[in-house]
Amino acid sequence: MLNDPYQNRKYVVGAIVVAIIFIYIIRLFSLQVIETKYKEGAENNALLRKTLFAPRGLIYDRNGQLLVYNKPAYDITVIMREVRQLDTLELCRTLGIDKAYFDTRMKDIKNRRKNRGYSSYTPQTFMSQLEMQDVASFMQSSYKFPGFYVQNRTLREYTYPNAAHVLGSIGEVSARQLEEDNFYKQGDYSGRDGIEYVYEKELRGEKGTEILLRDARGRIKGKYEDGEKDIAPKAGKNITLSLDINLQRLGETLMTGKMGSIVAIEPATGEILAMVSSPTFDPGLLVGRERSKSYSQLAGDTLKPLLNRATQAQYSPGSTFKIIQALICLDMGGITPHTLFSCQGRESRPIKCTHTHKSPADVYDAIEQSCNPYFWQAYRNTLELDGYGANNETFKQKYSTWENKVRSFGLGSKIPDTDIYEQLSGYVPSQGLYNKIYGKDSWRALTVRSLSIGQGELLVTPLQLANVAATIANEGYYVTPHLNKADSLALRTHRVDVAPEHFPVVKEGMKRVLENTVTGKYYRVPELEMGGKTGTVQNPHGKDHALFFGFAPLENPQIAIAVVVENAGFGASYAMPIATLMTEQYLFNTIKRTTLFDHVVNTVTNQDVIKRD
Repeated sequence: MLNDPYQNRKYVVGAIVVAIIFIYIIRLFSLQVIETKYKEGAENNALLRKTLFAPRGLIYDRNGQLLVYNKPAYDITVIMREVRQLDTLELCRTLGIDKAYFDTRMKDIKNRRKNRGYSSYTPQTFMSQLEMQDVASFMQSSYKFPGFYVQNRTLREYTYPNAAHVLGSIGEVSARQLEEDNFYKQGDYSGRDGIEYVYEKELRGEKGTEILLRDARGRIKGKYEDGEKDIAPKAGKNITLSLDINLQRLGETLMTGKMGSIVAIEPATGEILAMVSSPTFDPGLLVGRERSKSYSQLAGDTLKPLLNRATQAQYSPGSTFKIIQALICLDMGGITPHTLFSCQGRESRPIKCTHTHKSPADVYDAIEQSCNPYFWQAYRNTLELDGYGANNETFKQKYSTWENKVRSFGLGSKIPDTDIYEQLSGYVPSQGLYNKIYGKDSWRALTVRSLSIGQGELLVTPLQLANVAATIANEGYYVTPHLNKADSLALRTHRVDVAPEHFPVVKEGMKRVLENTVTGKYYRVPELEMGGKTGTVQNPHGKDHALFFGFAPLENPQIAIAVVVENAGFGASYAMPIATLMTEQYLFNTIKRTTLFDHVVNTVTNQDVIKRD
């Protein structure tokens, strides 16, 4: 017995038995705990779990006017394993769809590549965002279509057909969102752009669940355990915008028949009062089942109404840049408030003047009369004070200083830490650019003289231009421009790299633009001191663009504004009157200059905009 070769078999057999028992335990654990499909199948034979979508938060303007709210909508969902003996053609007739649509949707629902959350035991979205008239017939005869159910949800509704670019829209979640955020399921909707996108997590709320009890035939018998296991949805948070909807509506009206944009900011807080882009569209077009069709039409429109020109269009700043130029030249010591430069009008070289005015002129006269030769000479004197015409280390250092001071105004980069959806950065040329174009030692102030008057490679967005106006109004700083009135961005202050004592100089010059020039006196708001500057920007593709930026009142400014009207010619022709009308409305809550209002509204600078409307 001691030498029995089979005596160890009992250990081997015992180990095999233990292993088999262990494998069974692991499998049972997997089936009951890890794998949910069997549990789902058992539960769904007796229970129906319905998602309760939370109503999205409402959106108000700064004065409490309701801008965006919710209206009832419905989805048709399907539980695939319950679909049996279905009269497909009758279902299609009831829902107003064709057989091809039905087949495509059923195929897409089962496609795990497109629908990663697919389960034959759980409700899948078959049709979405239907209104009551679309589902009324189905609700009356739903017993004929086993496996198909009505799911309640909401659609966005708009009080005004305005501010589409600011508010944004709602669309079906993408595959990427499904991967990145477990909150969403296939067929859910989320903010696609604008405020709806930026504040999606605040607006969307939290979903709830309703559990319904079935009988042996799958018919709904009522709430499971009297609803004690139900989870109520939590509504999204409401948002109050800094936008003044009356000012926004006025801006869109003034831009009728025109292409361009208007941005108005409250200087002390950085709150955006209006952000107009023209041409625009009714935000209600991108709601419900017609969203896809409407979006395709808007995206194919050659006038690009989906483009927010206030933040995504870039222009040379033209003569509006002379205000920044004056500030930097004063700060770097190239000029003083009393420095005089001569001007020979159209005979001036290398840059001619487009105005006839007294000569020599100081910086106040130069701002008032928009004197090109003055700002060229101030620019050259600032960069080449220690050696005219030289490209040496001193010049390069001064150019870098000049460039950095320009950038400190928020130009050449996207405005940081803002809730504004999608911006372009504009452009401020660096030494590296000119070294590449002209050679490291082959360029000087004369080579890049167009920068002195806001032309050349300089580019700004209307948002940036309005922000510069706010900076001048504040005499040296700006608060991050933002749209959420309750946002902490209001505490973020950015000081520009120019000493505060220089700002009263340019503000006086900008005041003279409105009080002493012919167009300024004609378009100014009576009994209101306002500072401003026009710009006429060369456009290689057609008629010049008209620009204006300014602020009011001169003391304790309440509004800073920038206006761009594309292909409209002189800045004083349309951009200035639009800006002063907007200012009048905001400060006095009325427009007394009705003749000017009618003239601007009825003037068409782009026939294609009228044709589109």
